[in-house]
Amino acid sequence: MAFFLETLFGGLMVGMLYSLVALGFVLIFKASGVFNFAQGAMVLFAALAMARFAEWIPQWIGIENKLVANVGAFVIAGLLMFAMAWLIERLVLRHLVNQEGATLLMATLGITYFIDGLGQTLFGSNIYKIDIGMPKDPVFVLDSVFPGGLLLNQEDVIAAVIAAAMVIALSLFFQKTATGRALRAVADDHQAAQSVGIPLNRIWVIVWCVAGLVALVAGMIWGSKLGVQFSLTTIALRALPVVILGGLTSVPGAIIGGLIIGVGEKLSEVYLGPFVGGGIEIWFAYVLALVFLLFRPQGLFGEKIIDRV
Repeated sequence: MAFFLETLFGGLMVGMLYSLVALGFVLIFKASGVFNFAQGAMVLFAALAMARFAEWIPQWIGIENKLVANVGAFVIAGLLMFAMAWLIERLVLRHLVNQEGATLLMATLGITYFIDGLGQTLFGSNIYKIDIGMPKDPVFVLDSVFPGGLLLNQEDVIAAVIAAAMVIALSLFFQKTATGRALRAVADDHQAAQSVGIPLNRIWVIVWCVAGLVALVAGMIWGSKLGVQFSLTTIALRALPVVILGGLTSVPGAIIGGLIIGVGEKLSEVYLGPFVGGGIEIWFAYVLALVFLLFRPQGLFGEKIIDRV
């Protein structure tokens, strides 16, 4: 029982990080109808900025202080992501209003390669580390309940708490603020939102800024766990099954889909892997996503699209 719970908790923690990346897809698609393939590149760019500025700030100010370096790096990286969001809306999306979905998709693919190249040009292509002080050593908990206790990774627990806090903050932002309600209105009907005076271009900038902030937090966490390298762009591919499972237009779906994928990967690898030679964790999410595409393409919480002709 203890081993099962350890596996379950590990899956939930990884799933929460998947949900954080998937939120970037959902936020942008809800507000603009754009499937943002650049989200993975945004995660990488944000992580590179965080890692490199954390190195450079102590050299600039002449003081070796990890807290100051990390806070300064986070602020500067956040400002860079906001500037990138504004430029994407100003230079690309504004000129593609009411275009076909395939056109917008190709635009985000172009943005992906541009961001990858820009990140390499500005920050280099080596493997960098992000040290935000998260403990790496595992700990034993619930010793009084299970013999020997449950073994949990402290870094995974803290990362899951940060991701959960980000998700809760975004949910409150959408539900309780005037800007959040405007974002929901734009997501429901662009033309109706414009007719009541909601500025569509400003809303798109806000959404991309929020997605950039989500990418920064995700990049900071994944960079701390895995190191900052160009393989981080594949994190977005890991989040695609989460979006398909939860629904492309549902914020709660991104959260629940991430948890299901995370738990499913861990449990299938541990309990089914020995029978098939392992490797289930790599493809489990994609097979599950394929099943949903066949039988429920809108996902668990997505809206069913009905075209009347």
